[in-house]
Amino acid sequence: MATESDSHTPAAQLPLKTSRAQSRARTILRPLSTKLWNFNFEGFENLPESGPAILCPNHISFLDSVFTMVHAGRQISFVGKAEYMDSWKTKYLFPALGMIPIDRSGGSKSEGALLAAETVLRRGELFGIFPEGTRSRDGMLYKGHTGAARLALKVGCPILPVGIIGTREIQPPDTVMPRFRLDCTIKIGAPINVARYGDRTDDHMVLREITDELMFEIQGLTGQEYRNVYATKRAESIPTEQAVLNHA
Repeated sequence: MATESDSHTPAAQLPLKTSRAQSRARTILRPLSTKLWNFNFEGFENLPESGPAILCPNHISFLDSVFTMVHAGRQISFVGKAEYMDSWKTKYLFPALGMIPIDRSGGSKSEGALLAAETVLRRGELFGIFPEGTRSRDGMLYKGHTGAARLALKVGCPILPVGIIGTREIQPPDTVMPRFRLDCTIKIGAPINVARYGDRTDDHMVLREITDELMFEIQGLTGQEYRNVYATKRAESIPTEQAVLNHA
């Protein structure tokens, strides 16, 4: 059983070297998954064959990160909730497969995860993060947090919007076992190049503009209804102003 200190281990102190476990798991799980579910892939030509990139999917099911990892074809590290480190069933397995634990209360508690993510990107690998911060329990798309934008500006890598459709039906909220033989679509949108914001890196609103553009693109991929509030209990009823998107 994990101790209190285990559950608060800073992500930056966790092993950060590339693990072979994910590539081995992908070899087994990829053909198995295509037998269990009907996949449709769109826009995977937008996924770079090498170099760092940040993948930002919508989040409607536990399986979102699993399916993305299995079918991305490259080593990818995903942010996952720190609570997974409290269970012996996931404490060692998930980090071995590339998970970076994050304390979702935010602020300085999540800084270690962002430092670990930066290390992953500077190794030239893929990093995945759900901009909504948590699963959408009603299937709607919620306002994004700015962590991906901050990382992209710091590292100088593209952000790829990812739209996932069908995983909520495959494994609805609060269910343990997935349903089989259902359809799942994974779409990768055109990369968002943050280089055009290079002269405004000191402007905090740049992070909001990039993030709002990202959520706009994800919505276009999934067709979800958008709510301009955070998907957290603390802020679920507090509307926030949305930045004007600049596609220039």
